[in-house]
Order: sequence, then structure tokens, then C-alpha cells
Amino acid sequence: MSDGGAQEEVRKLQLTGGSTYIVSLPKGWVKRMGLGKGSNVSITQMDDMTLRLRPEGAGREEEPRRAVIVVSDEISPENVVRRVISAYLIGYGVIHIRNPVKRLDLAQKVAVKDFTRRKLIGTEILSDLPQELTLQVLLGRSELSVTDALRRMSVIAASMHREAVIALGADDAPLAREVVALDDEVDRFGLYIIRLLKEATVDPYSIREIGLRSAREGLGYRLITKSVERMADHAVNIAQNSLALTLSGLGDDLMGGLGPLSEEAVGVFEGSIEALFDWSYSSAEGVIGRAERIRGEEAEVVRRIIKNAAPGDVPALRLIVESVMRTAEYGADVAEVVLNLTIRDEIRGV
Repeated sequence: MSDGGAQEEVRKLQLTGGSTYIVSLPKGWVKRMGLGKGSNVSITQMDDMTLRLRPEGAGREEEPRRAVIVVSDEISPENVVRRVISAYLIGYGVIHIRNPVKRLDLAQKVAVKDFTRRKLIGTEILSDLPQELTLQVLLGRSELSVTDALRRMSVIAASMHREAVIALGADDAPLAREVVALDDEVDRFGLYIIRLLKEATVDPYSIREIGLRSAREGLGYRLITKSVERMADHAVNIAQNSLALTLSGLGDDLMGGLGPLSEEAVGVFEGSIEALFDWSYSSAEGVIGRAERIRGEEAEVVRRIIKNAAPGDVPALRLIVESVMRTAEYGADVAEVVLNLTIRDEIRGV
């Protein structure tokens, strides 16, 4: 019978040699796959206890997938960039941006080149012709896995937060602007991770190659990636709000409260990432407890701000405190995902 176009056949399991179970494969499938006697077939047990069969070496494309984005002068540069992002995220290795009737609009070219350099990790401009711009993704999943990319992304985000607070205390405008610029690096890793996770939904055999244990982890890593991106966004907010202050550096009366609160928040975030890579349910629980305790320290920091800061600086400082607290909350969000991913190791089914 069929279900959504898939053909299902029922075959009996047989016992051979007293200890080995065998089942025959459909002849039509064997022929279509180009298999014969002695061919190797890999068998993967999925989370739902079904088995997937794949001829050895299948699913590995020698040539990168190609996408052609046809544009005209009526399409805005922003829309062209969005189309490039979509093609990148769904796994195309070579992306052609082409105007079939005339030269590519200069603004479109500049927007795509700038975005590629800033946001698309491992992607180079392969050719730049009058009517066509070609991009190629040179970095593959075997060279940088989801877990490796997420680890680097998290290190950058935590560093951004710490540097933003240092810039705040020292009134260091160049350092604050450097923090803002680093957000592009976080976004680059974020887009790359999403690309790999989307590829894995199409090719489930690549799951272990991108660094995951099973398909069910994909959504969890997607949520964690989003939390890291948002945490980095709040580091940018701290840096930008510090640039708006009239103070020439914060005194001990303000930094004495804000500094430790910030370090606690980053500690929660880093602890949640460590819990993920340690695959530790108990560590994730501890991180959530730390995040809850930090919330009780916020009121004292706000009190110090109201008491000691210039009235004109209070709104920006309150926003900075909010960004610090959001860092801890995103750390707790990551820890919640880790709990969900690791719960199977903590319970036993009845």
C-alpha cells in the first residue's frame, strides 16, 4: 500500500544460522540503486526505532548544488540579499546572482558582496562578471561541525559581554565600537549552524557528521543558537548604551554592583554551554538555580544607579542592567534545552 507516495511492502523476518535475522530487499530498489551481490549497505537505527537503509557512499554529492537567482533592476538590494540568505541556508554550494538582460545593478552587487564578507562563513566570491556574481561555499560540514561552530560562537558572545562592560566602566568608546563590530562574527556562525541543521533534515545520514548524536537534537541546537545570537545582541546593546552616557567612566559606587552582576550573568551563560557539551542534566539544573538567584540582585544594582548616577544617564544604565539580566535569562533558556536533550539519561521508562 502507499502513503503520501511512499511504497510499503510487508516481508517476513527469517532466522538463519540459528542467531541471525534476515529480510529480503525489494528487487526494484536494489536495481535502481545499482546494487548487486557483495554490495555494502549501511543501516541506521533512528530515534523512532525505524531503520534506514543506504547504499554505502550514497547521498554524498561530488559536485556542489547550484542555485541561480535571476534579478532585475526592480528588485531592491535588500531583497536580493534575502534570496542569497535563503539559498545559503537550504544548502546550495554555488549561488549565481544573474541579470539576463543587462549589467547587474551596482547597489545589488555591493549589498551582496558586503553581506557575503560580513555574514557568510566560508563563502567566497568566485567570479564577478558584468551580468553575474557567483558565490561559492568552500567550508564543509566535515571541516567545521555544528558543535565546533557553536562553541566558537559562544566564546565570542561571552567575550563581547565582558568587553562591553569593561568599555562601560572605562568610558572606552573604541572598545565599545569593537564589541558592536564583533556581532557580525556571531551572526556568521549562527547562519552556518542553521545551514548545517537544515541539510541534516534532508540528509539524515549527515547527522553524526555535523556533530550531533541523533536527529532529535537538531531543534534543540537551533534554539540554543538563537539564544546565543540574542545574548550577543544584548552585549551590543550594552556597548551602544555605554556610548550614550555622559559620564567619563563609572565610579566604584556603580561598577561595584554592576560589574559582579554582569560576571554572574556571563557565568550562567557559560555554565549552560558547558552543560551542553558535557551532556550533563545536573549541571544544567545548577545553572537554572544560579539564574534564579541573580534576579534577586538586580534591585540593589538599580537602587545604586538611581542614587549615584546623573539623572540623564539613568535610562541608559537601566537598559544596560536589563541587557545583563537578559544574558542570564538566555543562559537559563539554553540550560532548559539541555535538560530536555539529556532527560533520557536521567529517567527509566516503565
